[in-house]
Amino acid sequence: MSTEAGIDVQHQLESLIQDFRTSDPPMPVIVLHAEDAADDDRVTELVDELSEGQQRHGTRTAVAPTEPQPGDLDPTARAARLLWDLGDSRKWGDRSAAYRPYSFPRLGLVRALQEATDDPDMREHWPAAPGGTPDGNVQREQAQTQLLRILARQRWRPRRPSRRNRQLLLNDVQQFLPMGVLGAFTALLTRPEWYIAVLAGIGLMVLLAGLNHVPGRAPLFLWLRRESRWFLTTTFLQSAARRQSTSVRLLRPVRSWRAIAARAYDVSEAMREGGEFPLQLYVLALFEDLRDNHRRASWDLRGFKRTRPPVLFLRRAARENGGIELIRAVSDVRSRRSELDPLLIVAGVAADDTALLDRGPAANPPANRPAPPSRLPQRLRHWYDEWAGNLRADQSPSRTNALPWVLRIPLPHGELDQLRQSDWRCVRARHRPPVARVVWSVHSVLLVLALVVTAGVVHARELDRTYCSAGLLTADRDTEKRPAPGGGTECVGIATGDVRFGAHLTGGTAGEGKRLRELESLVRAENGRVVRDHPDAYVTVVYAGPLSSASADPSLVKGAEELAGVYLAQRVVNENYTVKLRVLLANGGSDMGHQKVTAEAIAAYADRDPTVVGVVGFGRDLQSSPDVTRRLLEAGLPIVSGTNSATYLPKDFSNWFSLAAPDEHQARALGLIARQLRTQRGKAAHALVLARDTKESQDRYTSEQALYGGEMLDREGFEPLPAQRYRVANGKPELRQHAESICRGEHVPSVIYFAGRVEDIGPLMTQLSTEPGCANRQISILTGDDLSKARFSGTGGRDGVAPRITLYHAALAELKEAASRTAFYEDASHYLPWLKDDRVTYDAAGFASGQTALSHDSTRALYWAASLGDVPQSRSATWVNLRNVKLDGMATGTIDFTGAPLYAERHGHSIVLNRVRRTAEGVSQAEVLCSRPAGSTKPLSVKECSIA
Repeated sequence: MSTEAGIDVQHQLESLIQDFRTSDPPMPVIVLHAEDAADDDRVTELVDELSEGQQRHGTRTAVAPTEPQPGDLDPTARAARLLWDLGDSRKWGDRSAAYRPYSFPRLGLVRALQEATDDPDMREHWPAAPGGTPDGNVQREQAQTQLLRILARQRWRPRRPSRRNRQLLLNDVQQFLPMGVLGAFTALLTRPEWYIAVLAGIGLMVLLAGLNHVPGRAPLFLWLRRESRWFLTTTFLQSAARRQSTSVRLLRPVRSWRAIAARAYDVSEAMREGGEFPLQLYVLALFEDLRDNHRRASWDLRGFKRTRPPVLFLRRAARENGGIELIRAVSDVRSRRSELDPLLIVAGVAADDTALLDRGPAANPPANRPAPPSRLPQRLRHWYDEWAGNLRADQSPSRTNALPWVLRIPLPHGELDQLRQSDWRCVRARHRPPVARVVWSVHSVLLVLALVVTAGVVHARELDRTYCSAGLLTADRDTEKRPAPGGGTECVGIATGDVRFGAHLTGGTAGEGKRLRELESLVRAENGRVVRDHPDAYVTVVYAGPLSSASADPSLVKGAEELAGVYLAQRVVNENYTVKLRVLLANGGSDMGHQKVTAEAIAAYADRDPTVVGVVGFGRDLQSSPDVTRRLLEAGLPIVSGTNSATYLPKDFSNWFSLAAPDEHQARALGLIARQLRTQRGKAAHALVLARDTKESQDRYTSEQALYGGEMLDREGFEPLPAQRYRVANGKPELRQHAESICRGEHVPSVIYFAGRVEDIGPLMTQLSTEPGCANRQISILTGDDLSKARFSGTGGRDGVAPRITLYHAALAELKEAASRTAFYEDASHYLPWLKDDRVTYDAAGFASGQTALSHDSTRALYWAASLGDVPQSRSATWVNLRNVKLDGMATGTIDFTGAPLYAERHGHSIVLNRVRRTAEGVSQAEVLCSRPAGSTKPLSVKECSIA
């Protein structure tokens, strides 16, 4: 600053600006004038220096054009012209100023109304008849229609150069951004791919933006803009209203539009009449916009970032250029509104024009007022403190003749003398960046967005890796992806949403995979009909089985056959009974390796769905079977298994019901065969148990079979050889060394009890048939029910036995004897699409193993208990009712749980003893030695099971 006065005034401005950082001090209109008229030009130069200094300090400054204006305008109209361009953010400094540019929507709306009012197309439409008359009312409606047409043509914005249109487009689109986000979020609720949600949000924004810019129409949601809400609710314009509604509601667009249209016409009429109203409305709109631009309680915390108030400079305020009228209007609006705004005005006034700032006769000054200090810096602070302290009283017309919001600063001649250049001083401004600017800025938002997006992507990928059906934010947590044997993953859990286990199969579209997908679709369709047509008359049964396979042994035979039986039972029930059956599918993984996870998912879902009454399946005995049964016991769910032959489960758990003959029962039945073999071989008959090594697997079935098979051989009097256990590596049994040990030992066994799985019998036969010690010997192999899944060459399958080796195995389903007393095969040909109208027999492919029949009978038994009396039962009632189940005419005979004791083995299971041997034609032929259908408790005898 080149003068002492400039240095002192700049100090005072900086002091006031620093107070603005922490509070909202009242901002005066600082009027600088010289004590001597000869120094008026120096005051103007001082105002220019102050403006340049504030720009360097980062203050948003605007300089009102005080040059003479063309045209014959009165001082009030000239004052309004000074404010026209202040609605352009470029007039308030460049982008180097703190935070983003100002926006002036309210000032722009007032200017748009002024331009529409002054439009030549509007002149002939103003009403000529007096108001309140019929002609006057008609003319008023026509004038309002024309005014709205002109405003729509202007987009309710002031006319601007074409290079500003892009910014206006962006400003209009901003209001549609939340709706685009809402559209994207709504799309996400359906769990689509992430790009579909993004396209949905962008598409909605583009559609709204296109409709918003239809030529000749008002913008969409005009009444929801902030300037429109201010326009309708400010009390300053109530005098112009004619008792019109000012209600603005999102869900009432017609009423809101009528309110803003009526208000626009009323204000336009008042502006057409002229006077001080247009000028004060411009001032009020400017103040409201600046107050909004510095609002602290805003989404972007802009009030905390803009720590310096805006400053408007009037280089030479005079009556001719409207400056004096502008100062008067500012003081009048502030006095009327009694609200603080951040605008600081610095004006230079000629010494002879200061009297124009008086508004009336002077009142008597208060007595005992202290004399002002002698030095200018102290006088400046004293004048400001006195002005701020008396502000409320000075607003009263009788208090003083000066305008209350004007702080006059007379500058003495000596303070305006230019200093030597070496004495010029720069008033420093404190530039401490606000915390909000650092924490809540574009860079921090971008950083947070980047972190959120990264976390979202990582979370989405984690969801996709963990769950079978996952979107960007959510996932179906009833199914999970778990490691599959041999590599890859498989989908396990209970399919309650849009999960399809068939869609996760790694195999092709042929064979059991195709059949499983077809069955899954059929069950889903039937469930949809049940829920849609009988919402209050159905029960839900969960089938839990192996609905996926390992890459090393991609077999889905068991899962596909069991699921066919469950679906068949569902169709029969829903076609013939009042209470309908809904079936949910649960996958325990390949060989039920993840059945514990599946049980947890079933129990969790049952807590949410009271229609779930029980579980069918879990047909494989594993180390986790006790935990699975216990977890479902805690959930109150009974289990009816068709093929799990565990002896210990019904003894340990009251919720376990099984149609499969227990392992101990099977071993006793095979003992009838062993007894006859012992008699044929004589006293020196040797036997051994060859079992799978289960140390590194979950299999428990083979251990149980080995235990009861060994006990049986001891009871039947065989000379026992040391038991052997073989390992399974990469899905294949390692039997070569065991075959050599068996066949080249001192004693070659005549009977081998094979406690293994069906997939291991082929390699065993191959090894025994090539070993010299066994190739020429008659050897009998006894084994459990897992061999019932084999398809021997005599029936078109690939499985077989070696020459001179006879295989005896148990099976769980006696189908031949029960076939004449059941409608199972007729129902199958009627309801299973691939068997439509075909004749089906008990020994047909897909039925001979008995797994379809057993799962069908299990489902029918559980349904009977859940629908007793043609009324849907609770799961606890179903559990109790199961001990009263007795169903005749089932696929395996009579299902009878009435004699099942608690914590003990029941009797009456279906059982078959088969013999498989090589024929003269070189094929392996299976035959039934003896059997019992389900429901029969008569034990088998040696005579019935004769091997002679």
